[in-house]
Amino acid sequence: MALDTGTEALAKLAEEHIDHRFKGLPPDAYGLTVAELAGQRRDLFTGGFTTPVLALSAERLAHNLALMETYSARHGLAFAPHGKTSMAPQLFHRQLEHGAWGITLAVPHQVRVARAFGVRRIFLANELVDAAALRWIAAEQDADPDFRLIAYVDSVRGVELMDAALAGAARPLDVVVELAAGEGARTGARTEAECAAVADAVTAAPGLRLAGVAGYEGEVPDASPERVRAYLRRLVALAAGLDGRGCFAEAGEIVVSAGGSAWFDAVADVFAELPALSRPVLKLLRSGAYVSHDDGHYRELTPFNRVPEEGALEPAFRLWSQVVSRPAPGQAFTNAGKRDAAYDLHLPFAQVIRRDGTERPATGVEVTGLSDQHAWLRTEPEADVEVGDWVGMGLSHPCTSFDKWQLIPVAEADGTVVEYIRTFF
Repeated sequence: MALDTGTEALAKLAEEHIDHRFKGLPPDAYGLTVAELAGQRRDLFTGGFTTPVLALSAERLAHNLALMETYSARHGLAFAPHGKTSMAPQLFHRQLEHGAWGITLAVPHQVRVARAFGVRRIFLANELVDAAALRWIAAEQDADPDFRLIAYVDSVRGVELMDAALAGAARPLDVVVELAAGEGARTGARTEAECAAVADAVTAAPGLRLAGVAGYEGEVPDASPERVRAYLRRLVALAAGLDGRGCFAEAGEIVVSAGGSAWFDAVADVFAELPALSRPVLKLLRSGAYVSHDDGHYRELTPFNRVPEEGALEPAFRLWSQVVSRPAPGQAFTNAGKRDAAYDLHLPFAQVIRRDGTERPATGVEVTGLSDQHAWLRTEPEADVEVGDWVGMGLSHPCTSFDKWQLIPVAEADGTVVEYIRTFF
């Protein structure tokens, strides 16, 4: 699928009509196209939006995109941000415009979304053994010479299933051997010997081509800078060892890939130590949560805490809900709950109170729990909270924030909504 077709698909998103599918949007916008509503540049607080409503900061989104583009270039890394975070083709294309090599994904549905919007390079961070999905990918590759997908392999059995499904394909599928991050970690071959056996199986499979090695350092048990770097050095040594055996003879370049959102500084450091190999090396970083960042999990874990001279990501999400009950002096409830807010890693964080157009810190207010459609607030004596107030909340874990919203307003600092981000989960 050509990139211009992807551009056409993006343009069609703007032609979609506002209706009951999209929560939080102004009721009087029903029937307008997304482009028409965006063109009205409504105010998030006075333009008819209903609570709860999730918004992205236009300025912070732009900042985060630019920062990781600069960071990757500075460290000589190619970048394939993980698209599962947002599943938003508009953001995929913005990431590509900011220098991304391609988009990382996890399952076939996500690949289909990316292809529908013209993404030409996809890194699939999973071993794919679904025959129907493999046949579809082979057909995509055969129809589009510019399309390239690279997938994990971590078992001889997986290689056999993949090769059988790809029988008759005109082009082999590029694969990388996944090295597990340790005993008890997630996927991946556990030992270098197992990796070598998988590599040998790929070499013997006509439907596959060995392109490199990969792993996910975020799964290192009891992770510390020393443990993570030790694992990454194993990954680099694996690449060199397989190359020394001639395993990449059919590859135009050797892919070495790692890098979630918590340890990409370690990836940059260790990948800089990579020795010269027989082919050019694509050092591929895959961090995805950076695009929106957050106010909890990744605020705590971001590598920029360790290397502040490199810059800082900014949390771009804010969930607005409204106080609907104040049943006791120490208690209040808003109308946002588990259907609206990420809660798998941290509860939302009450940040600001908005009343009569004035915004102030949410002093003495804490979210202590979520029901399906309520946030439980504990209010200290100094808290000034009334029924009808808007409460702006920070969120933790972008992946489980994006997936609760199909159309997300992007607002400038003064509240002007300038665009809408469509997600496909």
